[in-house]
Amino acid sequence: MESTSTYTHLPLTLDPATKALTSTDPSLEASLTDLNKLHRLFISLDTSPQVPPPPMPVNPKRSVQITKLRESGNASYKKGAYPEASQLYTLAIRMASDRPAWEASGLVREELSALYGNRAQAAMAQQLWPEASVDAEVSVEMKRVGNVKGWFRRGVSLKEMGRWEEAGEWVRQGLEFEKAGPEKANLAELEGLAKEIEGRKGKS
Repeated sequence: MESTSTYTHLPLTLDPATKALTSTDPSLEASLTDLNKLHRLFISLDTSPQVPPPPMPVNPKRSVQITKLRESGNASYKKGAYPEASQLYTLAIRMASDRPAWEASGLVREELSALYGNRAQAAMAQQLWPEASVDAEVSVEMKRVGNVKGWFRRGVSLKEMGRWEEAGEWVRQGLEFEKAGPEKANLAELEGLAKEIEGRKGKS
């Protein structure tokens, strides 16, 4: 037996200007309200300020300036001018963070990971352990694998603040990430720190 279909004509009217649907049938009011709202939302998304520009090459001038600031920070660190080094790293971090959204995110994460790691080292040299801990953690968040120094610096900072359990968990996690990475990193410092923390636990 053939199935039958029923055609139901709905009294709909399309506004030529706004493209909104209306009806003389009150039962359709709620559905049409939602449909018109969705239509307006789609239109609002299709505006030029909301559409990102096409992919563009990285601005070489910005990259050069970030590199110069980092190298200047490294030079200040070697001279023992740790506050000056921190300031230079901070300027480089701001410049890297201000890259346009359409530039490669991998480049930004790589830059920021190194810069936050450097600033963490400068903070450690001044025994600013909370600041060093935060910067090292951000460095690791930007790059979890192939960042032994970031894991190590936060582990040391946590240890110096007396947060031994947290330090042990952090170092253990760091070793897991680095050992699972594609490249075999030099884990001597991190493993040594892990042994120091475990030794401290055994005495407590």
